[in-house]
Amino acid sequence: MPKLIAGAFVTLDNVVQDPGGFGEIEHGGWALEYFDDLSRQRATDALLASDTFLLGRVTYEILEKAWSSNTGPYAEAMNNLPKAVVTSTLSGPLPWNATALTGEAAQTVAKLKQERGGNIVMYGSFTLMRTLLQHGLIDELNLGVHPVVVGAGRRLFDTVLPRSLRFVAATPSATGVVTLTYAP
Repeated sequence: MPKLIAGAFVTLDNVVQDPGGFGEIEHGGWALEYFDDLSRQRATDALLASDTFLLGRVTYEILEKAWSSNTGPYAEAMNNLPKAVVTSTLSGPLPWNATALTGEAAQTVAKLKQERGGNIVMYGSFTLMRTLLQHGLIDELNLGVHPVVVGAGRRLFDTVLPRSLRFVAATPSATGVVTLTYAP
């Protein structure tokens, strides 16, 4: 069964919204100055090591608009990767090499994990991420903790999760970001 590897950029005050500066919050783009060549290569490698990119609808719409016409190794890896969009409002084949997955999120993703052969990568989609964590469907959680406080925005853990996580590793970057890896 493939692993579902979820990742998020997070600030010291637990904000996960708009790290790329897509206009969601006033201080959006807070992660950009910390994204160096090594970070870009690691992100590209993670995409290339996966068979599916899992997203919720909102994150899909933001990333499709921002990345579908970009070029370069990271953009090409992202654009070529088949995407599965968990949604209750979209249907059928979608632009940007994507397919809508309808139904209850946890059941839909559990079924996806049984059908796919290779790993599934997931960025953002925090409502979906919380649901999948609560149902034990995420096999690895990578949190890129950025040394910045933005004060406002959606937070990753705004509710208490019923499951604990096991620490696996901490990987620091030259820019001050520490990626914390956890497993259920």
